[in-house]
Amino acid sequence: MSCPSTPSTPTSPIDYEIQFATEEDKEPIRNFLQTFFYRDEPLNSYLKLITEEKPRCIDLENFSLKEINNGINLKAVYNGKIIGVSLNGILEKGWINKPDTFKCKDEKFNIILGLLDHVAKDSDPFKKFPDCDKAMTVKILSVDGTYRGKGIAKELMAKTREIAKEHGCGFMTVDCTSHFTACALKKLGFDLHYSLKYSDYKVNGEVVLKPASPHVAVTVYTQKID
Repeated sequence: MSCPSTPSTPTSPIDYEIQFATEEDKEPIRNFLQTFFYRDEPLNSYLKLITEEKPRCIDLENFSLKEINNGINLKAVYNGKIIGVSLNGILEKGWINKPDTFKCKDEKFNIILGLLDHVAKDSDPFKKFPDCDKAMTVKILSVDGTYRGKGIAKELMAKTREIAKEHGCGFMTVDCTSHFTACALKKLGFDLHYSLKYSDYKVNGEVVLKPASPHVAVTVYTQKID
């Protein structure tokens, strides 16, 4: 499936700054994601994780922000307002064999966590880079819809790459549940490492995730850090 075309250069550039996110940014980032990410993410949307009747999913929020104080998360700020975020983490070789201590009570979000766990074990990007012991993973990359097309996501990823290199990471890896995120990563020079069609992912013999087109697969994109 082809990717939609987007401007190759930012339009109407604005004077924003890329800054590190801290614990103090937890609530502003939570509100940002509530507005620009949670509801529109394809799997959240399909499962109706967030609705008018249930405007928040606490487990989703806690999972997204559980490492907010790890010192490698980024925010784009314009006129004192957060207009973009890159929530990052560092993976070490063998991490998939370590138990996840996150406890989730929400049955719908547990379905998504089950998929992500399956993808992590099935794809293991360290197999592609056997000489690397550490990797930077981008968990959430999101930009305020008003400011898209101005190079903000590209700059967030560039800064994330710098941080990854400083921390001795050999490559970057991103799980994409959205077709549009996958397209953005292709344009940033990332390579497809893994793909799983939602129609092929089954729990107890049943397909449990059927997001709307064009979101037909969960993918993993990687990029070597030179």
